[in-house]
Order: sequence, then C-alpha cells, then structure tokens
Amino acid sequence: MDKLMQDANRFVSDMVDGLVLAHPDLYAKVDGVNVIKRKEPLNGKVALVSGGGSGHEPAHAGFIGDGMLAAAVCGEVFTSPTPDMVLEGIKAADGGKGVLLVVKNYSGDVMNFDMAKELAELEDIEVETVIVNDDIAIKKEEDRRGVAGTIFVHKIAGAAAAEGKSLAEVKVIAEKVIAGVRSIGMALSPCYMPESGKPGFDLHEDEMEIGIGIHGEKGLERKPIASVEAIVTELLDRLTAEVSDKKVAVMVNGMGGTPVSELYITYKYVAEQLQAKGYEIVRPFVGNYMTSLEMHGFSITLLPVDDELIGYLDAKTNAIGF
Repeated sequence: MDKLMQDANRFVSDMVDGLVLAHPDLYAKVDGVNVIKRKEPLNGKVALVSGGGSGHEPAHAGFIGDGMLAAAVCGEVFTSPTPDMVLEGIKAADGGKGVLLVVKNYSGDVMNFDMAKELAELEDIEVETVIVNDDIAIKKEEDRRGVAGTIFVHKIAGAAAAEGKSLAEVKVIAEKVIAGVRSIGMALSPCYMPESGKPGFDLHEDEMEIGIGIHGEKGLERKPIASVEAIVTELLDRLTAEVSDKKVAVMVNGMGGTPVSELYITYKYVAEQLQAKGYEIVRPFVGNYMTSLEMHGFSITLLPVDDELIGYLDAKTNAIGF
C-alpha cells in the first residue's frame, strides 16, 4: 500500500516536525530526538509524560496541553522509544514537582520507561510510574495490553496535576482510573507498515478480527463478519461482565481507517444496548483517540465514574486530540 511519505526512514521524524510546525503555539521539539513538549514550560505542577511507538495518532502527542501531558516520546512505528529518549522527555517535562510516567503494558515500553525513571532519579528528578492494562481481550490481567483507556488516564490524571495535587496524589488518581477502565476492539481490515507496505495480518473480505491490539497485530479470534449491532453486542457482553458499576464514561474509538460516520453508527448501538442493560452514560466520547495507522475497526472503552472523575473529565484542556 502506498503512503504519503518522503522516506520510510523519516516517517516519524517528518511527522513530528509537521506536528510542531502545525501547532507552534502549543508544541516544541526537543533537540535531537523525536520528543514533543509543551511550548510553555510547566512550572510548579506535576508533569505527565507518556509515549511509545508511533502509528497511534493522535496519541500520544495530540494529548499534550493544559491539563493533560507535558511531553510525549515518539518511538518508531509500533516500536518502544529508547530509555535515553524517555529520559529526554522527562527532563523536558519536569516543572519541579515530579513527573508521572503513563505507560501502556507492553514489555518494551515497561522496561524502557523503567530504565529512564532510574536515570532521571540519578539527576534528582522525582518520578513515579503507572501502567495501563485495560484490554480485556487478554484473559490474564497481568498480561493485558494498554489501549484506548490510556486516554482517560491522561485526561483525568492530567487535570488532577493541573489542579496542583502532589505527585503521590496524582498517581493515586491515575491508579483509580486504571483499576476501573476496560476496553476491547475489533477490525475489518489490517494496517500496513510504512517500511514494508505489507499488512500486519491477512484478513478475507468476509472476516473480522475480535480482540485486536494497537500495533498491527491480529486479533485473538477470527469470525465471519457480522452486522454492527451484533458486533457491539459481543463486545459489550464481554465488557459489562467486568464493569458492574452502572455510571460510566464511554469511548468509541476509531482505529484510524474508520469513517466518523461509522463510528457514530457504532455509538448508536453502544448507547442503546448499555441503556437497555441499565447503564447511565455520563460522558460519551466518539472519534479517533488511539489508532493503528489505517486499520478499519473500532474499540469500546467503559470507565466507571464518580463525581471526582467526572470533574476531571470535564476540566478544560487545549490538547488538540481531546
């Protein structure tokens, strides 16, 4: 598959340069690395840093802004950034009150962000880490991947940090979100890697993948394609088996190649079925938040909420992706 790029080896660096050029009032690039930071320094507040492999846009750089991230570390496509890159992100973000690393539960990310944490502490920067594992497609909780629910962690913990809470307090709030948030996704088609132009997996036109990840990997179950109502029913049955609290924020997230019209069609059936199950949708979110290049599909995220979390979800942010 053809892609709009100058050189596959510059895919991420050109993207980062373009983001900064398009939003010069919000963004600045850290010299020498694919790390994007806030244009205005964050002083006297806890800073959030996240990142990982690229290819998930608007995650993660699209969530830099007031009340969300202070910096994002952009690895190569679907590849964890190195510890040195993450360290540069921590140093760029630090406003003197410590840094919270929001890490998705992939072995490379966990290892490299942990190494960067140790390096930052040697430079007298206080760092804490939370690991997001919201993907219920994986049965073992310790092996669950971090997917679109990560965005709720960015938003809520970022709002708590902007409010002036301490690093320890922000971490507790982030962990509260992680403890409750659950996601699962599906795809009608794979994505294509920029370097090779080849798909991550082969899928016939009459098939769909249930339980896909966000790194171009196939799902955990392949089935004949079904109607959107039937797909939503299957995914929600799995989600509601784990989310018993009836007051929720809901995210229908596009995987990058799904028309917005189809996301709203999907949300219609999500909303109707949740309401039929007795759930109250307090805040709905529909759009592209954490994608997988041009994969055609969607994920559903449920987050149980109380007044505290609703307040942080509603807090203002100028992040371009939220």
